[in-house]
Amino acid sequence: MDVLTGFQRDLLYVIAGADRPSGQDVKDEIEQYYSSEINHGRLYPNLDTIVNKGLVEKGQLDRRTNYYAITDEGEQAIEDRREWESQYVD
Repeated sequence: MDVLTGFQRDLLYVIAGADRPSGQDVKDEIEQYYSSEINHGRLYPNLDTIVNKGLVEKGQLDRRTNYYAITDEGEQAIEDRREWESQYVD
């Protein structure tokens, strides 16, 4: 998790909290959190990064739509991060 940007970490959390969201679903959720529009040029390269790091898997819902799902490694990364954070914040 320490190799991710804050934005990538936020994407990971959004994906972990959803059931196989599409890229658009992730975009909608992250835009709500950031209170600003996230363009495709920022979103999809960062999604690809967390996929390439093995934290998320990417699959096809249909010919135009991908889904994203947290992997066991991604779940472990979140758990490790939360453990580390709990040292500093209750």
